[in-house]
Amino acid sequence: MEMMRILLRPVHNWVWLDTARRARKLLRFAETEAEGGRDLVRAAEVTPDPLLRRLFMVHARDEQRHAELFRRRGALLLQTLSGASGSGYRADWLAPGERGLDDLRIEELEDAALLAFLHLSEKCAAGDFASYRDVLERDPPTRAVFEEVLRDEAYHMNYTLAQLARVSPQRHRLLLWRARLSRLWKGYLRLALALAGVISGLILTILYFTLLPPFAYLAKRAARQEHAGWLSVTLSRNASLDRQY
Repeated sequence: MEMMRILLRPVHNWVWLDTARRARKLLRFAETEAEGGRDLVRAAEVTPDPLLRRLFMVHARDEQRHAELFRRRGALLLQTLSGASGSGYRADWLAPGERGLDDLRIEELEDAALLAFLHLSEKCAAGDFASYRDVLERDPPTRAVFEEVLRDEAYHMNYTLAQLARVSPQRHRLLLWRARLSRLWKGYLRLALALAGVISGLILTILYFTLLPPFAYLAKRAARQEHAGWLSVTLSRNASLDRQY
């Protein structure tokens, strides 16, 4: 994990260097945290376990607070920009944030499966946020936001793992592996979608510059052969208006 963070540090440096992109990513993180908070409230409503209900509500409040922290900092960064933003590319797949509950159907999950997914999601988000914090030496306020969020992520990782072992002492390792495989599959789908967009754009660009020029040349050549202005109509075609042809 530490080796991966070191290898990705130049990429994260590039992603977070641009102020406009930094602001948009923080606002995107705010949306994700808010969505995760709403999902956790729903999880608290459907769980029959009173202890989990209380913990999910505490977790939801933390997510809403994180959303407000990211939203406030992102808005302040946008206010510092003058004129058009520098970069419109958010690079979400290069520097993802927390993915909330990743479109899971809360009502169809048992508590143990939900806890396994939450633990891995919080663990992955904590690693990502720690990497982003490390490259934000030039932006202490944004760095402080990530440091505050990371303290809560550590608590979320610990309580979800402890409750998973309590709720499902025999199957908690199997559930963690199943959640890992599910996250890997969804990560592969996100990467494939991003690559498909890049490849399709490249193919369309190649087709534009290889197929369009010959047709454009032929069209201009045909246009040069056409007579300018009105063309006179022959007497035979203009003889009578009493018939259809």
